[in-house]
Amino acid sequence: MEEPQSTPSPPPPPPTPPTTPLSLVKPSSKNNKKRPVKIFRAFRNVFRSFPIITPVCKLPSLPGGRLPETKVGVSGTLFGYRKGRVSLSIQENPGTLPTLVIDLAMQTNTLQKEMSLGMVRIALECEKRPDNINNKEKMKLLDEPCWTMFVNGKKSGYCAKRDATEEDLHLMEVLKAVSMGAGVLPPKPDVEGHVDDEMAYMRAHFERVVGSKDSETLYMLSPDGKSEPELSIFFVRI
Repeated sequence: MEEPQSTPSPPPPPPTPPTTPLSLVKPSSKNNKKRPVKIFRAFRNVFRSFPIITPVCKLPSLPGGRLPETKVGVSGTLFGYRKGRVSLSIQENPGTLPTLVIDLAMQTNTLQKEMSLGMVRIALECEKRPDNINNKEKMKLLDEPCWTMFVNGKKSGYCAKRDATEEDLHLMEVLKAVSMGAGVLPPKPDVEGHVDDEMAYMRAHFERVVGSKDSETLYMLSPDGKSEPELSIFFVRI
């Protein structure tokens, strides 16, 4: 009598590809403890006239004093799959965790085309909520969850703030040594929907100008620091 043959065991699963260890650090708190900036009522309508202003123009000053504003240098990265939407990440410097990630209402290839044609002005608007109007400790502007987006004066849709994903942090880790530059990263086989799609990125120094609790601007700085910014991003709460 023949002995029954044993069923062969299934092959072991393929090994998980090694991931880059995360070495990004938390941003310092020194830039988060700024004294509140007081804004004159005379300028309220000026800020409400956003989103479209000329980046090189300066707001007029009142007699006997200038409009107070705070300027801070930050690192900004625009990134996204060529066939998907572009996202914006803001870091204190390339070696820190992102303090802000927003999915913009624009395709990555569309933004690349717009920037190849000249200056791009992106305005993100949100509305004041009743709890913010009556609350002195209202939500910080860049903590607002939803925005209406305009590109060079044309409404392009809605975008939202979100937490950084594992993929975002991996990208920031890969670009840790890059202070300024643009390029593409090869497709990742484990990303659903983007198996054959490249990740495009552009990183630059930005000057963050805080005009008030309801208005901030990011100006992309050129390497020589002399030419006009090719990209300006306005955050406005109206």
